[in-house]
Formats: sequence, structure tokens, C-alpha cells
Amino acid sequence: MQALVQSSKQQSRRKSLLPMGAGFLLLGLFMSIECSGHVIPYDLKRLGNKGIALIYLESGFEHILPNGFDHILFIVSLYLLNPALKSVLTQATAFTVAHSITLGLALSGLITPPPDIIEPIIALSIVFVAVENMISSRLQPWRVLIVFLFGLIHGMGFSAALAEAGLPPTDFFTSLIMFNLGVELGQVAVILLLYLLIGRWFAKKSWYRTRIVIPMSIVIALIAFYWMIERVINS
Repeated sequence: MQALVQSSKQQSRRKSLLPMGAGFLLLGLFMSIECSGHVIPYDLKRLGNKGIALIYLESGFEHILPNGFDHILFIVSLYLLNPALKSVLTQATAFTVAHSITLGLALSGLITPPPDIIEPIIALSIVFVAVENMISSRLQPWRVLIVFLFGLIHGMGFSAALAEAGLPPTDFFTSLIMFNLGVELGQVAVILLLYLLIGRWFAKKSWYRTRIVIPMSIVIALIAFYWMIERVINS
């Protein structure tokens, strides 16, 4: 009997360490990963259409993994509240459609988003979703709309990643589509990784919300709030 009680206590202790470990992992990544746009290190004039398409597909993917830690935290925040793959992929797709619109408008010169305003709002969007995870126990039907609106803002931020390299005029739409497809693939990769690490094992546990969703959302909100203040000060 005593052995069973001791075993139960050890299992409870391991469960309580899960969110703490996840939090330290996020903080470690936050300290070690530099959030920077991906620069195209190729002479596009020497590449054919397929080569250019592959380069921008790779660029879009790398803008999420490994360079887009802020966008990764946004996807993690979306995943935590309702880890069902269909729900999260729907939100991620709405996000991709939205950022594709503003990214195309920015790169075509139709809009000129000010980075000193856009970057703090991107950080604020992460804070918003993380805080929503803490105060709402279920996915609200209007969240897809919120994600779409935030996607419009993130798309303006994505444009800064391509500002230096730009898009080749002769392959503008192909490059734009492939970059956005790469971003979507990067998001899907993050979602599948979260499923394998968290969703598959813990999503149906009675303590999932109290020991994983809320602690991880607190850590994400603090990191994003720090980014927001830093970006406002440095703008």
C-alpha cells in the first residue's frame, strides 16, 4: 500500500514538472534564438522558374523554422487551447490566407506598413491569444476571425523578411505563392510537433488545462509582452 502511495506521489510530481519544463524550454529558446528574417542568398537571375520557386518555398519554411520564434509562439498559443488537429489547422490556414493578402499588397507597393507599429502589434497578438487561453476554457467560434485579423498584421511583418531580397518581377506571383506555402508548411510542422510532444499524450488528461495550458500560456504571454515593450522602446 505504501509503495502504491509513493508511486502515485512520484507520478503526480512528474506531471507537475511538465509545464515547468516546457516553460524553461521556451525561455531557453527565447534566449538562444534570434528572430530574424530570412535573406535569399542566391543570384535569382541565374535560376530558372523551378529553382526560384524552390528557393522561396525554402525561405517561407525557414521564416517559421528556425527563424520565426515569435510566429512559433503564436502557433503554440493557438494549439494549446484546443489541440484537435482539425481545429488548429483551420486556424493556421486562416492565418496563412490573411498574411498572404497583406504580404502581397506590401511587396507590390500598394501598402507601406510601418515596422515601428506593426512589430509591437505582432507581439501584442501573441499576448492576446495567450491570455485568452488563460481566461477561456474552450475555443470560441469567433477565434478564427481574430486569427485572420492578426494574420493580416503578421503578413505586414513578413514583408520585412523579403524587403531586402524582394520578389523577382517576372516570377512575382509564383514566388509569393511559394513563400506563403513554405510558411504554411512550417506552421504545419510546428503543429505536428506539438501534437507528438503534447497533444497525443496529455490533451485528454483531466489536468491538461491547469498543468499545461495555463502555465505555458503565462510563459508565452510574458515573453511576448517583453518583446512588445522592447519593440516600442526601440522603434
